[in-house]
Formats: sequence, structure tokens, C-alpha cells
Amino acid sequence: MGSGAREREREKKKTEESSSLFIPAVPMLTAPPSRPPPKHTFIATHTHAGSDLIPHGRGLVQKEGMGGKASGGPHLANPPTVIVMVGLPARGKTYISRKLTRYLNWVGMPTKVFNVGEYRREAVKHYSSYDFFKSDNKEAVRIREQCALAALRDVKIYLTELGGQVAVFDATNTTRDRRELILDFGSENGFKIFFIESICEDPSVIAANIMEVKVSCPDYQDCNKTDAMEDFHKRIECYRVNYQPLDPDSYDRNMSFIKVIDVGRRFLVNRIQDHIQSRIVYYLMNIHVQPRSIYLCRHGESQHNLQGRLGGDSGLSTRGRKFSSALAKFVEEQNLKDLKVWTSQLRRSIQTAEALNVPYEQWKALNEIDAGVCEEMTYEEMRERYPEEFSLRDQDKYYYRYPTGESYQDLVQRVEPVIMELERQENVLVICHQAVMRCLLAYFLDKSADEMPYLKCPLHTVLKLTPVAYGCKVESISLNVEAVNTHRDRPEEIKRGPGTLIRRNSVTPLTSHEPTKKPRIDTLDDPTIPELTPAPLTFCATTNSSIALTTQTHCAPLPESHVSASVSENLKRCATESHDIPQLCQ
Repeated sequence: MGSGAREREREKKKTEESSSLFIPAVPMLTAPPSRPPPKHTFIATHTHAGSDLIPHGRGLVQKEGMGGKASGGPHLANPPTVIVMVGLPARGKTYISRKLTRYLNWVGMPTKVFNVGEYRREAVKHYSSYDFFKSDNKEAVRIREQCALAALRDVKIYLTELGGQVAVFDATNTTRDRRELILDFGSENGFKIFFIESICEDPSVIAANIMEVKVSCPDYQDCNKTDAMEDFHKRIECYRVNYQPLDPDSYDRNMSFIKVIDVGRRFLVNRIQDHIQSRIVYYLMNIHVQPRSIYLCRHGESQHNLQGRLGGDSGLSTRGRKFSSALAKFVEEQNLKDLKVWTSQLRRSIQTAEALNVPYEQWKALNEIDAGVCEEMTYEEMRERYPEEFSLRDQDKYYYRYPTGESYQDLVQRVEPVIMELERQENVLVICHQAVMRCLLAYFLDKSADEMPYLKCPLHTVLKLTPVAYGCKVESISLNVEAVNTHRDRPEEIKRGPGTLIRRNSVTPLTSHEPTKKPRIDTLDDPTIPELTPAPLTFCATTNSSIALTTQTHCAPLPESHVSASVSENLKRCATESHDIPQLCQ
């Protein structure tokens, strides 16, 4: 080997040795730092909750650095969500809005519906005809736009000041311009936007929806049904002219949405970005609108019921067995097709179901609330042995958890799979327990967490729940078998406080003197939506009305409901309520 070759070999070895050294004080840079992309550069199409990409128009826009002005607000993992309904009238948007709101509130996500149709009816006291919805009626278009802005203003107040986590913007939102406005509203205020489009072209479904809900809404209170049907069909055509469905393949491919097609026969899901959106999709894919009834009852009276003891796994008393026989006769008289019977895994529930002589399923999720160390105690024994626990339970029964046991809040999470299956089924009889029945009833009747632990669910009584347009009709059917009263009213001596505050989406400590008011996030952009100036308006050629917009959410009064039913000799029926059936249309 020549001297030149040896010299090159030494240099090569020296280079290899130096490259293997690690010098902490002098880190090596393998490449120069990359320059940030320019503002508003359309980049990757995949994102997730909490990323630095936000939906905007037809692509994803890179947000400015943390030191700059971020259109998405603070970098939050769980920002408020605005659910935006999309679709022609009479496609079930309000039905979905209210049902979804009921579910989200039940699982503990504060949610509220903002129905733009209600804002419009507040602004325009007297509806004339479908001419109001024509795109060339400029004055009416302006009114409808202002109503949408007023609703968005209330959405912002609810999500930023009143502790809301989800707002449902219930309107047609059939044009891209309107949806772009809502996307900009979300970006400016740090809200996530999720669209739900309801598509249905089945004439029979549309006609049934119009007849069941629309012809009886306030717009048509002075019209006969035939004229109302004709006018509403023309209203639909006014919207159809400018309808731009969500486009998953091109224009709207980067937006988060679900299309519900033909009342749940098919679904199209696009770019789900977080837990709330996933939960919404899961729920929507489980519900249906087929006629059915759900029967809820407790087990027959047990030995522990007679002794006033909590929980346990005792068998039925003599009167409890008598109720089981009466329940079997009641089920036979109902003559229900394909009735499913569900019970818990506790003896008293199973013994009640066995008397029916029909197949039944056992659900561990339907077991009574676990009272922990207080299992099989009477209330008097609990007061003596655990006076502090007894007092805490009275102060906040929903959130109170028995030592080594459960709370009503825990119970809601446990029975959620039961709710999902109930939504999928047709006729079902659920034989369960007092606390479990309260949780199920609170879901169907849209009762708050504060009301839930005090709902009355007496022994030897069947509650028949029949889903209707925007709520649930309830019949209470006593089987005329005596039983002890296990209901305990809310103690009157307990001072009612503001309730347990669950703060969400706050990046500052709670320092407000108003404990139930959520702190403002000062770093959020705060563009003010223009105030609406009341002015006399003339539209539809015949009606003079004025705008009277406020920032309050408007709710239609609930109609009185009268339930008539044939009563057999061994039954006593009582129609308790038809819950939450406001008359709404858009």
C-alpha cells in the first residue's frame, strides 16, 4: 500500500471515530431549521382533536403561531361544540336535534337547542304563506338572516358564559354561504363545528312528518290541514331551489359531518375529530322512528322492601309473587308482537320475570345501585352509623357516591348501553329496580340530574312509554296489588344550593363571585355580532309585522295531552304526561 493510500486510510478512520463521539454541549444539527409555511396554505387533510389544523372553507388552514392571533382560540383539547343541522324542511332535523340534546344532557354534557324557526316566529308574529321563503323576497331573506345571527349570538353566550358544552343550531342551513358563515363563527370563537345533514326523498315519510308535526305548528294554527299541507310543500320547493347538499368528495371533504339518509337506512360519516363527534355518530346510528312501546316496571315487592333495607338480593314477598302473576296477565292482554323481556341479575327481578312464562334476558347493567358499605341497611341504621354520609347524600343525591359503592352519576354511565339497545328495539318490557328505573325514565322524559333521584317509581306499577314526535307519552298503569312505599322525598330542611358546578373549557381559575357563572376566556377573539335594529317590515304582500328579536331562547308551550285507553277490570290506568311535545316547524 502506497503512502498516499495509507494517509487516506488514517483520515477515514479518524473521521469514523470522531463521528461516533457524543458531545452533549455541542449538539449536531443534521439540517437547517425549516421555514414555517405561509399563512393560509392548504396542507394535510388528516387531523384530530387538538391539532393545529382547523377546518376552514374547502381546506384546512394552518393556524398562526401561539404568539400570534389564532383563529381557533386557545389550544384546548375539549372546546365547545356547535352541532349544525342541514336539510330541507320536514326531514326530521328538529326531531334529531331534540333527541340528541336529550341524550347529551342525560350523559352529563350540557346541551341546548337553538331553533331558528322560533326566532323567526318571534320576529314575525303572523305567518302569511310560503312566499316568505322565496329567495327573491329580499325583505324576508333579511329577516331570516337576522334571526340566524340572533340565534348564533345566543349560542355564543351559552357556550362562553353559561357553562354549555354543546349547542345545536337547528335550521335548514341549505346553502354553502350559510354554512361558511357558521364555520367562520366557530373559528372566531374557538368552537368546533359538526354538521348533521338529514336527507329523505321518501314521499310517504315526508307526508307523515308534515301531517304529524308541521300542520299543527303555530304557522298554521288558523288553517285547515289540506291548505297547510299544500303551503308547506310549496315552502319545501322554495328551499329546494337553492339547496346545496354537503359534498364529501370535493367542496366539503375536509369538514366534519354525518349524513343521515332515509331515516337511518344509510349513513355517510366524514372526518370525525373527537370523542363528542364519535358519540353523536354512535347514537344516531342506533335510533329509529318505528312505532313501539317501552314498558318499565320494578320487580315485585321483596323481603328487603318490607324491612326498609337498601339493596341486597332478597326474594319476593307474598304480595310480590301476586304482582308477578298480575304482570303476566297484563302482558298477555297487551298482545304485543315480538315482546322482549329484560331483567337484572338479582333474584327479585328474575323471580318476577319467571312468572311471565316467556323468554327473558338478564342484564348486569340493570342491577340496583350499589350502596357499598350501606348495603342491606335501613335508612335509620345508615343515619346512626354514618351520619355524615347520610347528610351528604341528602345534599346532592345525584353526585353522592356510597363508600365503596355507586352514585346516580355512575349509574347513568352503567345503563347507557341499555339505552342504546332500547333505542334499537321495538316492544320491550324492562323489569328493574328503583334507581335504575329513575335513570331510564329521566332519559325518556328529559329530566335533569337534580330531578332524577326523586322521580316516583312505585312498586307494582307499569309505566308505558310511547315515543311521539318530539317527546314521549307516558301512561302509568297500576296492577292493583298493594305494596310498601319505598319513595323518599327530597328533605325540605336541606337548604337548596346552586348545585354542583362542573366547569368546562376554562383556562383560568374560577374566581367569579357568581359561582354558577363560567369565567370568560379573555384570549378568545370577541367579534361582536351586529345588534339587530327593530324596524317595521312589510312582506308576503299582505302582512305587516315588526322585528322583536331578543337574545333569549324561545320555547313553544307544551300542549295538553289526553290519553284514552280501555281499562280491564284488574288494571287502573293513569295518563301522567306527554312530555316535551312543542309544535315547531321551520
